[in-house]
Amino acid sequence: MIPKRTMAVVNQKGGVGKTTTAINLAAALAEHEQRVLLIDMDPQGNASTGLGVRRDDREQSTYHVLTDGLSIDDAVRPTRVRGLYILPSHPDLAAAELEIGTADGRTRRLSDAMEAATAGFDYVLIDCPPSLNLLTLNALTAARSIIVPLQCEFFALEGLSQLLKTVEMAKAGINPKLAIDGVVLTMYDKRNRLSAQVADDVRRHLGRAVFETVIPRNVRIAEAPSFAEPVTTYDSASQGAKAYRRLAREILRKHAQRKK
Repeated sequence: MIPKRTMAVVNQKGGVGKTTTAINLAAALAEHEQRVLLIDMDPQGNASTGLGVRRDDREQSTYHVLTDGLSIDDAVRPTRVRGLYILPSHPDLAAAELEIGTADGRTRRLSDAMEAATAGFDYVLIDCPPSLNLLTLNALTAARSIIVPLQCEFFALEGLSQLLKTVEMAKAGINPKLAIDGVVLTMYDKRNRLSAQVADDVRRHLGRAVFETVIPRNVRIAEAPSFAEPVTTYDSASQGAKAYRRLAREILRKHAQRKK
């Protein structure tokens, strides 16, 4: 059974902090005694690298789950973070769209594999590729909600309407349970007036759909992947680590309220 708290981290625009958010939010949720799985659906595999999975050690991956029917239970592996597990990516995932593009149930490959998995997780985060392709559609089919990282820059809202339309199409056509958890503003520079203007603009357009937590532009966040760690363990006291912990708490509160 797919966990109710399965979230796709998605934005078709690259360089917005999508993978960074997936890694660090997953780690922050694990700190709250949650059993968390991060699924790397991006052929670039940066989430896998950022959590210490070497490129030459990915014989069991999302590619093999989607194309060969490998069990997720057999492909999942623990990370250095207690309670955090990863289903790594593989470079061949870039060809998966061609390999399964005409197959029946091509958008349900991931959700079918998740339904068959027996390992239990409190949260599943899916790091999507920076495009609205078949891999992203697989993630949207499996997910119960989405999180959209949005960089605080001039073109922040460009393409967001297209993404939201795609989400609505996915909800209408393949996954009626899909909801939007929220938009998280990333790379916020408090010294830059433009960041504040963009944040105000996004909140004016999207209102309560925007998380209260804002992720700052922080050197520790940028450094952490080169040490194969989330920022929460690389520099626990950094502003970046504190921001992702706030985001995790905000999500936990939101999901707890839904239960009431």
